[in-house]
Amino acid sequence: MESKKIKIGLIGLGTVGSGVYKTLQTFDDIDVVKIAVKNKNKKRDILNLNENLITDNPYEIINNPEIDVVCELIGGMEPAFDLIMKAIANGKHIVTANKELLAKKGLEIFSFAEKHNKVVLYEAAIAGGIPIIMPIKTILAGNKINKIEAILNGTTNYILTKMDVQNAPYDDVLMEAQDLGYAEADPTGDVEGFDAAYKITTLATLAFKKRIEFENVYREGITKIRTEDMKAVNDLGYKIKLVASAKMDENGFADVRVHPMLVSKNSTLAHIDFVNNAVTLTGHPIGHITLSGLGAGEFPTASSVVGDILTIAAEFGTTDYLLPMMRCHHEELAKCLNILDTENKYYISLNAKNNKGVIGNIGNICADCDISVESIVQKNVSDNNTADITVITEICKEKNMRNAVKAFQESDFINNVNSLIRVQV
Repeated sequence: MESKKIKIGLIGLGTVGSGVYKTLQTFDDIDVVKIAVKNKNKKRDILNLNENLITDNPYEIINNPEIDVVCELIGGMEPAFDLIMKAIANGKHIVTANKELLAKKGLEIFSFAEKHNKVVLYEAAIAGGIPIIMPIKTILAGNKINKIEAILNGTTNYILTKMDVQNAPYDDVLMEAQDLGYAEADPTGDVEGFDAAYKITTLATLAFKKRIEFENVYREGITKIRTEDMKAVNDLGYKIKLVASAKMDENGFADVRVHPMLVSKNSTLAHIDFVNNAVTLTGHPIGHITLSGLGAGEFPTASSVVGDILTIAAEFGTTDYLLPMMRCHHEELAKCLNILDTENKYYISLNAKNNKGVIGNIGNICADCDISVESIVQKNVSDNNTADITVITEICKEKNMRNAVKAFQESDFINNVNSLIRVQV
């Protein structure tokens, strides 16, 4: 029996949308019947693009009874949210790459889709071309995942890699990344950690089977990372990466966050460079597993979008309840730890007066704040008789570390707290 040709509507024909359209041309059982764009007159580098498919009114897709699947590839909150909800109400399945929308409105979208017996697939929303959602939902379904550590933003990983290998300052590397198209003209979403925070919100929700609320995810970007830090941590056996992490503790509290982190050169994440992404999952019985590859770009992301479309197409018309394993039922809210209640190791860079007793005073402040010191290294005594001092702590409470930083800032013998970065444990 000949299978039904599935009809697709694309909303968005930018970098990802173009890659999806080009890739879908190689599949005979997929028919793109309409493409919504913001500007119909824009020149597009797509061979043999049928201009009759193009509209600047996305509701021509949403309200078209022939279309089976809507692919939302425009990003952002609105009009994406309204378009997806109306498409579901009109009986359409959804494929999206919209990490912000899923992080902020996931519960509402998935509940609405279930009510209307539709599926929402979103492989491309987490790690570009790296398959992670379907593996967790299917082949890893028998595991209890309790920890995630991931590099989920190619822009920041590129910047940190270039700062490391070229000993170049942040501002110079950011400008280069913008020139190459890796960073937006306004890079805030990437460099301040929003993009990675959206992704880890949804990924942790999926892995822990409890909904993580985005406002409970701690976020810190890379704009304060210095080339001096890069050199210092290399000497100590580390690399600096922007890590998205999530951990479920023995008391059932989720610790979900995004921030720069010193990762050991012996760890897998230390060797994920430039625009590559990686996700390391820890659980039972699998132990540790890492998936890595290109986390963004036209064809890597299109790979995930098209994979979702084909997953729907394979079951379309064969059952009244498509893809039960891929549906989301994570309505129980996770209890989340406040960052102040977390425990971490820390790297601290201080500039201090090169006087007798300074190292001892640093140790005393740490002791007064219930912090044990793993190592203290003094380097670079300058002409004005100041020294750079690097401290690595043992595991301690975040609230104690912040008290120590305040004490350092108020101390007569400390000129400046240059950097405070958490250390992978």
